[in-house]
Amino acid sequence: MKEKRNLFLCIVCLLLAILLTLAEERKEDEALAARISPEILRFHVLANSNSTEDQALKLKVRTMLLNSIYEDLGEGASLEDTKDYVLSHRESLEEEATDYMKNLGYDYPAHMELTDAYFPVKTYGDMVFPQGKYHAVRVKIGEGKGRNWWCVLYPPLCFVDSSYAVVPDESKEILRKSVGESDYQKISREGVKIHLRFKTAELFSKKSLSTGQTAE
Repeated sequence: MKEKRNLFLCIVCLLLAILLTLAEERKEDEALAARISPEILRFHVLANSNSTEDQALKLKVRTMLLNSIYEDLGEGASLEDTKDYVLSHRESLEEEATDYMKNLGYDYPAHMELTDAYFPVKTYGDMVFPQGKYHAVRVKIGEGKGRNWWCVLYPPLCFVDSSYAVVPDESKEILRKSVGESDYQKISREGVKIHLRFKTAELFSKKSLSTGQTAE
């Protein structure tokens, strides 16, 4: 009976340690996001619904809009250039997206806005952006009730397959100069791996202390 009680206490202590670590990591992530978000502009596309057709359409509209924006902006556009472009061309981009969908047989309106939105942790190539609030260009297709798609419009990190894409060196340098070396290392994959290893070691250290064991 005593052994069962000790086992139960160990499990409770471990779960508490995990919950505390997760809460601390979320707090750290959101603080990091708050520091870097002024230098970043996310891109957020909401599909009309979760149907296979609407999800496929979302990706087509995404690609069309990104190609149009980047082509018009050209190389060397700054964050403010990108924001100003979206604000001044919002209506024409909405019309372009709506006409594009009509040509594909869909009678959906497109609505675009600059907003602040909460994003989960997201990986773009070899960069990992923490969860938190960011400035974003949001595109709503139709009712906007379907699964959405994210990327980083500035610096240019928008890829069709963001999980396997390689972030251009130019975009990395923009990030490094904008957010500072310390925060840049925290969002690089190598920096994230180091952080996770540290957190894992810290978690097991807390467990050992809570159960009366000595961490080696």
